[in-house]
Amino acid sequence: MDKDALRTQIKGSPKIKQLLDWLIMNQRDARPRWYIRLLAPFYQRRGRGSKIYPSVRMDTPPYRSFSLGSHSVVESFSCINNAVGDVIIGKHTRIGLHNTIIGPVTIGNHVNLAQGITVSALNHNFADTTKRIDEQGVTTKPVVIGDDVWIGANAVILPGVTIGRHAVVAAGAVVTQDVPENTLVGGVPAKIIKSL
Repeated sequence: MDKDALRTQIKGSPKIKQLLDWLIMNQRDARPRWYIRLLAPFYQRRGRGSKIYPSVRMDTPPYRSFSLGSHSVVESFSCINNAVGDVIIGKHTRIGLHNTIIGPVTIGNHVNLAQGITVSALNHNFADTTKRIDEQGVTTKPVVIGDDVWIGANAVILPGVTIGRHAVVAAGAVVTQDVPENTLVGGVPAKIIKSL
């Protein structure tokens, strides 16, 4: 049985899905259980010469993809979460100190993320006022960061955003819309400052 057929079968059986989710994820802590984290080297893909510092919180259950390209680094106190979507990081890319990345997110090659950045493709549903927000589930819209991008400190990249090749996001910017290639954006919400 191939992976797609197995996934379809599991999705079709709510009880099996719930049991597997309980076995893999600590429901209170919203992260993989300790024994799943011990197995991470067997299901995470890490390129040659890549590095993930020991203080990084890797919330990467095996039912989604995580890959880190060759000669890339995830620096201290960052959090990588692929529980709701794949996280793919290219080659020669630096994820700076204290970054949070929540999938589905694809980051290209030769990308530099400074410190304190949040890149999240996840949003909590809240439209139904008769239910608590934590009862309404989540939605995701993939985030794509192209090659040769620099994102300044404390920027926030929101769900559904695509950042084009050789773009620069100024420190503290909140990016709510796509960023064309070869542009500098900044502000809250981020707007084009100039073409590069």
